[in-house]
Amino acid sequence: MEKYNLTTVTEFILVRFTYHPELQVPLFGLFLIIYLTSLVGNLGMIILTMIDSRLQTPMYFFLRNLATTDLGYSTAVGPKMLSNLLVDQNTISFYGCAIQSSLLSMFIVSEFFILSAMSYDRYVAICKPLLYTVIMSQKVCWILVTIPYLYSIIVSLLVNVKIFILSFCGYNVISHFYCDILPLLPLICSNTHEIEVIILIFSAVNLLSTLLIIIGSYLLILMAILRINSAEGKWKAFSTCGSHLTVVIVFYGTLIFMYLQPTSTHSIDTGNVTSIFYTQVIPMLNPLIYTLRNKDVKDVLKKALEKIHNLVS
Repeated sequence: MEKYNLTTVTEFILVRFTYHPELQVPLFGLFLIIYLTSLVGNLGMIILTMIDSRLQTPMYFFLRNLATTDLGYSTAVGPKMLSNLLVDQNTISFYGCAIQSSLLSMFIVSEFFILSAMSYDRYVAICKPLLYTVIMSQKVCWILVTIPYLYSIIVSLLVNVKIFILSFCGYNVISHFYCDILPLLPLICSNTHEIEVIILIFSAVNLLSTLLIIIGSYLLILMAILRINSAEGKWKAFSTCGSHLTVVIVFYGTLIFMYLQPTSTHSIDTGNVTSIFYTQVIPMLNPLIYTLRNKDVKDVLKKALEKIHNLVS
């Protein structure tokens, strides 16, 4: 006998981020600041790297695409999460849930491969500086971002279409504050073994392949840096990839903590905080990390702010 009757699900109920009503307004204010900072930071990074001639290098091309993916998945979650903090019942339509889940998975998968492409760019810049402009040509750069975008769209559509054409039971409460693939699986009445295998394979391929590229690139970078004689030269070489390495550690570290922690130690509160961190805080931190650690970006940003100030005054 089935646990729930088969009914047509037209909407889902999302679990509240907090069950303490007195915290809803403060959390709304906090998350609004985080999202707006992420929005301004990533849009600013995209605009600066497009309009300034000094930022027309492969490194900033990849940085612009990183900002695009950050903006994409933070926006897929942020506005709906904010609106749900102000209403009595957190609901999302069936198609709205499908769109949110698809966009989130698409941009997250894209970010994996953008970060790995950036590590390859840093490897070429440090280990093969004389051939940098030849190897990292405009055509190669476009290939390194276009293929990940196409692949992430295909993976996202394949997995999410597979999920949303299955039969959902009458129970429609998602144990999360946004639509994600894994919390949707328990609501499906059909056999989910096939889709679970597909998700496992794609997750393993995406995580391991990109992580191996990043680790391999940085091992080669490390060996190249150790061969540099002067301490100043070593620091200069390392500083060119310091921002990217920081972003990689934060992004992969958060996801590994979120998905590989033992079930016995997992709680809803821990899962919510971790989810907020990687869907909202990381997209906010990335442009700040690159701005604070990169002299070129700081100089361009300073001059842009001066121009705006002069126009206003």
